[in-house]
Amino acid sequence: MSDSAAIRRQLPRGRHHLTREEVVASQRERILVAMGEAMTEGGYVNTPVAAVLKRAGVSRETFYELFRSKEDCFAAAFDRASRLLAERLQAAITDDVDALTRMDNILTAYFGHLIDDPASARLFLVEVYAAGPSAIKARMDLQHRFVAVVATMLGAQTPEQQFACSTLAAAIGAMVTGKIAADDLDSLWDLKDQLIALARRSGTVYGNAFAG
Repeated sequence: MSDSAAIRRQLPRGRHHLTREEVVASQRERILVAMGEAMTEGGYVNTPVAAVLKRAGVSRETFYELFRSKEDCFAAAFDRASRLLAERLQAAITDDVDALTRMDNILTAYFGHLIDDPASARLFLVEVYAAGPSAIKARMDLQHRFVAVVATMLGAQTPEQQFACSTLAAAIGAMVTGKIAADDLDSLWDLKDQLIALARRSGTVYGNAFAG
């Protein structure tokens, strides 16, 4: 069952005892999920609001009560996708394991999230670059947060190590984006293994987690 189908089932037909706030929250969530799913077919540029409405099962009036425009809806959908990813990564971060296990856990959570929700993955990794300067800035802010995760994971302390982590995070982002764009999700696990092998033989290039 798709995310949008599951969310639609949460809102009963006909008479119900939901508050107005609960109804609006359900409608908003359905629209945000539908935005990502609709773009898997036509991309951001070729996805009209009508396609989002059809998937979400809401009226045009409801859409414009919640969002100013398609761009505004995309920004909200991007924030939602980023928040869900951050929550999954945070749940995977533990201090009571060695560095390699911690890195494996984080990358497993990251790639697993992309595979579990490919529509959101395409939204914040691929379609974001077609959504205008504000969306791209939000994507770069997300990238900076990912750099911080990588730097902490690898024990970066010096400016040189911080820069190396920035280049590693950028490389990961570029490779993952390419695989998402090509709908090549299964190969993400091979990429994870290669990244761990790279970290294992990197010494102190990225940080002190693998020193000695």
